[in-house]
Amino acid sequence: MKWRRRSFGFWLLLALCAVPLRVTAFNRVISIPNGPVVIFPKTSLGPRDLGVVVNLVDPESIRIGRYYETMRHIPPANIIHVRFVPDGPDMNVSVFEHLESELIQRTPPWVQAYVLTWTRPYRVGCMSITTAFAMGYDTHFCAATCMPTKWDPYFNSNSEAPYRDFGVRPTMMLAGKSVRAVKALIDRGVASDGTDPRGTAYLVSTGDPARNVRAVEYGVIKRLMRGVIRTRVIHAPGIQYKRHVLFYFTGIARVPDLDTNRFAAGAVGDDLTSFGGILDGKTGQTDVLQWLSAGVTGSYGTVTEPCSFRTKFPDPGILMTRYVSGESLIEAYWKSVAMPGQGIFVGEPLADPFGGYSVEYRHHTLTLSTHALPPGRYFVSAGNARHGHYQPVGSVVVHAGLQKITLTHAYAPFYRLSPSVTR
Repeated sequence: MKWRRRSFGFWLLLALCAVPLRVTAFNRVISIPNGPVVIFPKTSLGPRDLGVVVNLVDPESIRIGRYYETMRHIPPANIIHVRFVPDGPDMNVSVFEHLESELIQRTPPWVQAYVLTWTRPYRVGCMSITTAFAMGYDTHFCAATCMPTKWDPYFNSNSEAPYRDFGVRPTMMLAGKSVRAVKALIDRGVASDGTDPRGTAYLVSTGDPARNVRAVEYGVIKRLMRGVIRTRVIHAPGIQYKRHVLFYFTGIARVPDLDTNRFAAGAVGDDLTSFGGILDGKTGQTDVLQWLSAGVTGSYGTVTEPCSFRTKFPDPGILMTRYVSGESLIEAYWKSVAMPGQGIFVGEPLADPFGGYSVEYRHHTLTLSTHALPPGRYFVSAGNARHGHYQPVGSVVVHAGLQKITLTHAYAPFYRLSPSVTR
């Protein structure tokens, strides 16, 4: 990354030399004691963007919704109540369409995504319930045989407002084997924010011919992540007794020794297999809830037979790149799946371990350190008032990974980073 030098003088720093002030990705305006105010661009969804869907017929949904509202400071207007009888894994299509109509009417216009506060039902007809709520029920997202399905326009986009840009509200479930397990999941997500965790991504090539199809990407992903996240390609049925696991992607019917590993808060893991999204634990395959019980904060699995289409499963390279660039879990996961109709997204949607900023001000020198700038060009400008006129003073091209930048002769009271419109 290179700053183009202007009158204020920008330099790349190799390390910070003082204890920084750290804030999460959701606090974009940072006031430094005895220093300037720094305004960062919004690069991920936050509490105001998320609608929390609570089923008033389900006492566990009510408890989970209240806990999540408290832990994530969700605005009361974003808590959306619905009523239906949770009588099994499947929701009838006509029941869903009536429910969806009511939900749309009750959703504030600023809401860009949903989180569902139950574990059952997890399927609507031939679709996962998360994609049904995100896109509406549409059989073009289904596949009765081994066929491709409709693509998601949100896939791998730079959108920071999916409903505004595409009419899509990506949806994730707060699901688990018990209310206690879901609360632990929520706690892991909240604890992860802005931590810049150090750990390892494991890309496991199992040799299973039907399920190992993502392994063709692993070499490219490892090169892509060089200098960003320690990444290892493992040729084995699985990993065991690993610590500080940040990412774990594999393809096998049953993931061995999953519970022996220790996952960092905010970690992601999933398995390319047929029925990982069946949350009843009766398929004989490793499912999403087993991943969550092992300690990950987000996972994905399919609820109907997908066949070996890589496009129906998360692309590890896209997911990792976006997550380590400060996007929230729900954004990074959804943007990594091209054909999400058969897949269910489960986890704490606002988890954002790489979304923090570290800011230091000393001797009129301003130092910034963050992962939370998606790749692209950004402009830096200085002003005398927060909403006043800003004068451009520099620009930077950002790549994935930790960015450490310093601004010398920082005498202005306000500084602002703005993405280029072509980012």
